[in-house]
Amino acid sequence: MRALPQHAAHSTQGGGGGTLTRQWTLAKPAALCASLLAIAALAGACHEARAEYGDVLLNRHSDRGGVRPVVFPHWFHRIRFRCKVCHHELGFEMRAGANDVRMSDIIEGRFCGMCHNGDIAWGAERCDLCHSGRSGLKSGIYGGHQTSGPGRW
Repeated sequence: MRALPQHAAHSTQGGGGGTLTRQWTLAKPAALCASLLAIAALAGACHEARAEYGDVLLNRHSDRGGVRPVVFPHWFHRIRFRCKVCHHELGFEMRAGANDVRMSDIIEGRFCGMCHNGDIAWGAERCDLCHSGRSGLKSGIYGGHQTSGPGRW
């Protein structure tokens, strides 16, 4: 074990420096965790985001409003709900780009806001979870013919 400067040493009764050893032992895992988190953050920054199967990019108002376009993970929702839940009960048209969805609608509980209300799913205050598309892209359906997620086989 590396010796610490005299001013960093703690005296303990009964001798032996048990407190110092205990502090050093606790510091090792904390330093390791911090290092691993930093490496993971850097690795994530280098990873290029890509569209998943059937992602719908909504950019009718986003670029003009100064926010990133919305990425709607259609397949993620489709494997959990039948089409009629969103396309009948929530009022979404069946054609990409046909819906004039505004943040005020969502906040008032229409369209996405029926579920994304802070109780069923995250609410409108978590902007980055939906507004994650690349600025300048046109509204439409993106992604290949397969997912890269856990449903891939």
